Amino acid sequence: MLVDESYRPAWPALVTIGLIGGFFSGTFGVGGGLIMVPLLLWWTTFDQRQANATSLLAITPAALIGAVSFSIGGVFEWFPALFVAAGSVAGAQLGARILSKIPLVPLKWAFIAFIIFSSVGLFLEVPSRGGTIEVTTITAFILLGLGLLMGIGAGLLGIGGGVIVTPAIMLFLGGSDVAAKSISLLAMAPGALSGSILHIRRKNALLRDGAWVALGAVAAAPIGAYTAFALSPRLAAVLFGLLTAFVAVSLIIRAVRESRT
Repeated sequence: MLVDESYRPAWPALVTIGLIGGFFSGTFGVGGGLIMVPLLLWWTTFDQRQANATSLLAITPAALIGAVSFSIGGVFEWFPALFVAAGSVAGAQLGARILSKIPLVPLKWAFIAFIIFSSVGLFLEVPSRGGTIEVTTITAFILLGLGLLMGIGAGLLGIGGGVIVTPAIMLFLGGSDVAAKSISLLAMAPGALSGSILHIRRKNALLRDGAWVALGAVAAAPIGAYTAFALSPRLAAVLFGLLTAFVAVSLIIRAVRESRT
């Protein structure tokens, strides 16, 4: 189903949605789709496919600007992000090949359990603001593994990889909250760009709509990054824990509904 070009959502609504999504992206190191997709469904006449596609168009510029904002603050974890990004690309390809051949229900619940575990861990652990990621052979494989989870999880659950990667880096690799968010934003940009190009070619979204959302997201992402630095590590962890708990509850509700139908 192609986009109906006769209907053009009002640009102030699209920019406002981008502002909200961009702020969340910069503050928590996520793509912002968790916020932008529901708002696009509520404030426009977009269906689920159009909302997902339009949101994705805004994620790449928002993620890159957010990562640049973290670098201005002294945090630019580009080298670890390369391993996560490589794993994510491989995970997306792997997911496309095997997800149709294996039972999806147990895998979905395994991902949900992982997100719940991460959420609980964020409430219990206080990350060090000065923690950086030293890439060794072991950590490189861990980062690649997290990228794999990021790619598979995105295809399986329709969630951004930041909800998976950011808490995992904080909990398992001892990275600071801002370092984890920098890695997450940098790693998600290539996949989001690839998906955006595909959506435009298939006309699942209009470039002009994505541009308006991206404009707001790019404007707000630096504010979100500043907020991330301004928050104490403890408060930042608790807020991210609340976000991941919200995601977990949403996924559980969706899984239960799917099992009933």
